[in-house]
Amino acid sequence: MRTVIINADDFGVAVAVNEAVERAHREGILTTTSLMVTGAAVPDAVARAKAMPRLGVGLHVALAEVPPALPPAQIPDLVDANGHFRVDALSVSLALVARAPVRRQLEAEIEAQFALFEATGLPLDHVDSHKHMHMHPVIAATILRVGRRHGMRAVRAPVEPRAVLRKIEPVKGFDIAAPFARGFQRKARRAGFKVPDHVFGLAWSGAMRTERLRAILQHLPEGVSEVYLHPATGPYPLSAPGYAYADELAALTDPVAREIVSREGITLARFADL
Repeated sequence: MRTVIINADDFGVAVAVNEAVERAHREGILTTTSLMVTGAAVPDAVARAKAMPRLGVGLHVALAEVPPALPPAQIPDLVDANGHFRVDALSVSLALVARAPVRRQLEAEIEAQFALFEATGLPLDHVDSHKHMHMHPVIAATILRVGRRHGMRAVRAPVEPRAVLRKIEPVKGFDIAAPFARGFQRKARRAGFKVPDHVFGLAWSGAMRTERLRAILQHLPEGVSEVYLHPATGPYPLSAPGYAYADELAALTDPVAREIVSREGITLARFADL
């Protein structure tokens, strides 16, 4: 049996993203989205989500790019002089391992982001993180611990089957995060959380064009897969250079993709449906 969750990351970061999420769900195959609770367009995102009750909305824990949930003075080791999350990720990663006060700040910030999600009144479909920062072992353990307190039941572990991608086209580079992702998948499952068997979106992040999404659906492995994309109707302040946002929206609304799902007997699902 093959089940697929089709997710859009970065919901709430900008109206251009929110518009694309709504179109992809209403007109296409999008089943879930992940909300950045401190994004600039969160009120707009929440209003749209409440008008789409079949759209599963999860928490996109963000420790980069968007503002923190807590006042900077409460998390001084996680932010710079301007109150923004630090860009020197290596030093923060090491500090999380070496210093208990930094770990306490991290837990407080993640707790605050879960609280902001709860304040929206939306059911929590799943949890993942911006740039997969929850593959860091300290962040991973913190999200599992805090998430349990807030009713988290499902979480992403970005285990991408490169063998499937190579059936479609050559894939360059080494998936350096794979060992961490597999370890997190095992740990989360042992803790009782739902975790997809496979995740697609790492190798082709920002480039999940129509032909690639079609091919993934045609070669979808047995079990539960998640495919995540970054659709938007146009550029926005935090958009990443080179990302094909409009192309990813086109892939999600592609009628041929829906035909493949139907023809192949694939079940479209939310995390909550697992």
